Amino acid sequence: MVATTTIEDLHADVLARALRRLDGRSLAAASCATAGLRALAADPETWRALCLAEWPSMAGHPRLLSVVPPRRLFADAFPFPRPDAGELGGGGGGPLPSELVSAVDVYYRGAPLLSRVVETPASSPWFLGSPFRVEAVECKKPAAEAALSPAELELSWVVVDPARGRAVNVSSRRAVAVDRHWYTGETLVRFAVVLGGCKFETTVTCSEGAGNISEVSLAVQDADGAAASGERSLRLLAAAMEEQRIGGGRERDEAKRRYDEFVKSRKGRKESKARREALIDLCCSAASAMAVLSFVAAVVLR
Repeated sequence: MVATTTIEDLHADVLARALRRLDGRSLAAASCATAGLRALAADPETWRALCLAEWPSMAGHPRLLSVVPPRRLFADAFPFPRPDAGELGGGGGGPLPSELVSAVDVYYRGAPLLSRVVETPASSPWFLGSPFRVEAVECKKPAAEAALSPAELELSWVVVDPARGRAVNVSSRRAVAVDRHWYTGETLVRFAVVLGGCKFETTVTCSEGAGNISEVSLAVQDADGAAASGERSLRLLAAAMEEQRIGGGRERDEAKRRYDEFVKSRKGRKESKARREALIDLCCSAASAMAVLSFVAAVVLR
């Protein structure tokens, strides 16, 4: 009788090394195969290495991987958030985050190009009442680098709530739009996700000519194109962190489709508003003309 050999007959160190070479989805799938693989795949160091490989910005900020367990961080930040988060009522009534930590990574042709971690106090009345905006990079004179093609940039913007130990990725990963600034001529590469009827948009500004990155910023707009306040943005982020995530290889394309629908809807709302205002102006003008004519007629016939 021939003895059968299974994968679990390999030494645990060999299996652990093999698991560390897998990506997140493959590692999660392997953990469902056997109890032994599940135990090895639950190793925090394996998930820590995976997070650092996916988001290089976290390497210089160990606090992120201490306030959020690495496996939880990957499960929160790797998939896409639900676009209806915030409309379902989740997270909207609880306490707002008092601090946000943003792990920002820009990639060019798959290789890390720029990494930053930004800590943002979010409890002051000024922050809650002002338009939501976070600056990750702001260089008046960007350093000289090899010229790059802005359309080939990719971006990850992971927002972490240290108090709750939850995170969410508010980037579409691939650009949803690339255009030029009407005045400066700089190239604006836009990454966006739609959450709860608002658009979380990260703009990567590339200098004219060389294409060096001069600014990376995150802002939030509502369906009418107005800037969302810090309080509203925090509620949407809190809801997105609590809601389930959506995966699948088509989500990057879905993010672009939802962005296009959001822009089209906003344009339609603006046109409808302009038509209503034009109609109101016409009615007011007609009423004014009637009043003048009535006054003139009264004077003439007096």
